[in-house]
Amino acid sequence: MQMMKSNFRLLLLVVFFAVASCSFTTKKISEDTSNTDKTLIDLITYVLDRAHYSPIAIDDAMSEQIFDGFIEGLDPAKRFFLESDIKEFEKYKHEIDDQILAKDFTFYRLVHERFLERREEVKKFYVDILDKPFDFTVNENIRIDYDERDFPKTNDELYDRWRKQLKLNVLENYYDKIEEDKTKAEKEEEYIAKSKEELEEEARESVKNTLDDYFDFTDDFEHKDYFAMFLNAMTESFDPHTNYMAPQDKERFDTHMSGKIEGIGAQLQKTREFIKVVKVISGGPAWRGEHLEVGDMIMRVRQEDEEESVDISAMRLDNAVDLIKGPKGTKVILTVKRVDGTIEDVSIERDVVELEETYAKSSLIQKGDATYGIIDLPQFYFDMENYKSRNAASDVEKAINELKAEGMQGLVLDLRNNGGGSLRAAIDMTGLFIEGGPVVQVVSGGKRVEVLKAPNRKVVWDGPLVILINEVSASASEILAAAIQDYGRGIIVGSKQSYGKGTVQNLLDLNEYGRRLNVDDLGALKLTTQKYYRINGGSTQLEGVKSDIVMSDRYTYIDIGERDYKNPMPYDKIAAAKYNKWKQNYSFDEVIKRSSARLDSNERLKVIDNYAKWVRDRREEKEVSLNFDSYKANIELRKEQTQKFDTINKFENNLSFANLKNELTRMETDTILEESRKRWHKSLNRDVYLDEAVHVIEDMRDLEATHSKVAEKK
Repeated sequence: MQMMKSNFRLLLLVVFFAVASCSFTTKKISEDTSNTDKTLIDLITYVLDRAHYSPIAIDDAMSEQIFDGFIEGLDPAKRFFLESDIKEFEKYKHEIDDQILAKDFTFYRLVHERFLERREEVKKFYVDILDKPFDFTVNENIRIDYDERDFPKTNDELYDRWRKQLKLNVLENYYDKIEEDKTKAEKEEEYIAKSKEELEEEARESVKNTLDDYFDFTDDFEHKDYFAMFLNAMTESFDPHTNYMAPQDKERFDTHMSGKIEGIGAQLQKTREFIKVVKVISGGPAWRGEHLEVGDMIMRVRQEDEEESVDISAMRLDNAVDLIKGPKGTKVILTVKRVDGTIEDVSIERDVVELEETYAKSSLIQKGDATYGIIDLPQFYFDMENYKSRNAASDVEKAINELKAEGMQGLVLDLRNNGGGSLRAAIDMTGLFIEGGPVVQVVSGGKRVEVLKAPNRKVVWDGPLVILINEVSASASEILAAAIQDYGRGIIVGSKQSYGKGTVQNLLDLNEYGRRLNVDDLGALKLTTQKYYRINGGSTQLEGVKSDIVMSDRYTYIDIGERDYKNPMPYDKIAAAKYNKWKQNYSFDEVIKRSSARLDSNERLKVIDNYAKWVRDRREEKEVSLNFDSYKANIELRKEQTQKFDTINKFENNLSFANLKNELTRMETDTILEESRKRWHKSLNRDVYLDEAVHVIEDMRDLEATHSKVAEKK
């Protein structure tokens, strides 16, 4: 997020000039340019102490977090280290802090070298295990709650853990092959069905090839790759968004920020076992084809010209991304575990993001004789070279004026799935709806509070306003929604709360320092430097923005967003800013009361709420059967249960949508725009949340008209 750049530039100047003569412990930083590791430790500890929003002491508490973080980073599913290894490592559990200050890497080297040893042992395990057929008639289960289980005590126990894991992998593959074979036999008259033994052997071979590829791939890891994991265990002890980026990661970050990357259009995050989808980028192929959604887990990846898929469960995020992305026009097949626990293969044709779909789009809504407007804002974008040339606030202002010209009587601003962006755009946009005044409070590391205000200007839209949010609405979205809520300017409709990210990160290129010491490729440090607060004094951190009108969705009963991270920064409060509430001619309480009455009798929302509970229950399952009949029965049961919720997608509201006049003109020569809007309008016709938002606007207008009549009589 764009954030007070001048202040941070000043901080960097201080860091760069001070770093030559200071260190974390105020001793002189070592100028031993032959040791990159020591230089990195020196610089990162110094910057974290001086520039992080809430620096923590390098002490035993941090040491414990680094201990847990590094081991988890290397062995998240507890399939390499033994319990005896962990006990041996534990003698350093409270000494890592002292080793960091002394630039002593004893703990790191011990854990790293032991991991490499265990890795070589495991290579023999999987070859031996996959050399023999599995018996899927045996009744046994595998625990998949990796957080809760202990490290294996013996080599035999470690072997058995790998046996069960590989049996599960083969079982999944075996089931898929049986279904594929059955389909071929039904469709192709001359096709000769394969025996179960043949299919089981193929499934084992497929899993073995995947593991061969994985170990070949990770054999190329160098010391710097493992040391980067150690450094991240240290930085993430501050907060989950403070990360060290090794040189190759920094390069990928720069490519992503340039918007030139070709791939599937999804932002991914590494979890213990899989790669998780945390954002689907508007305009990207995954978004256009509705292939993925937030919360999906990517288990395996296959290229269109290859028969075998690659298991990415134990793979580093950047390596998994390398497999998923690729040139425009090529296809990648992802094995995806959905939010509800169902597993399916998804084929996505890689492409570049359609930039127009990342910008604000608007439409007229017709309901009876009334005309309303909707503006969908995927992100708070801006031109990095020239803010005034194009930004989200000016585009939304233009859309409002066009909607007004065509008779808009109420506005829905859709911030669902909007992950944020430019702070300035969020502030300027808030100014379209209020008569100037505070929008957000920003607190820097020194706890200095700065109140950022909307420009004093004429209000662009003073009519009924509803803002739609969901659990993925984050950062700048939360700033705008919170300000509108605090002013009483509009009503927030959507999920129980938004994402809950109230912190700001800045990127520091460590090579700026490295060049002065003739050390190359130090990478970069992304660190949390500031925190946001609402004008009422509350933070959006963890708490997010709570909707005035809450509507269930599939994420209602599971943790998603900032709460889903380990070690997030806490929620807190500061003093409220001085601001004047917007004067409404109707009662918010009455609007909310009317909505509650409608929602209580909304059958579709009841189905959505039941589905959300079902999703929660599926995610809480801790064991999977390794018996084929039980495994198949469970899959069939899930399919059957999922079908019960098909009515969710069959809802149609009574709204109709029309393109604005300027877009109709553009569509005469732009068929892609025409098709894009048709698809958007089709999705809006199935949108129960938009349906309620329009009802809320109708209530606002009705109560306002009643108030005006009473005022006239007086």
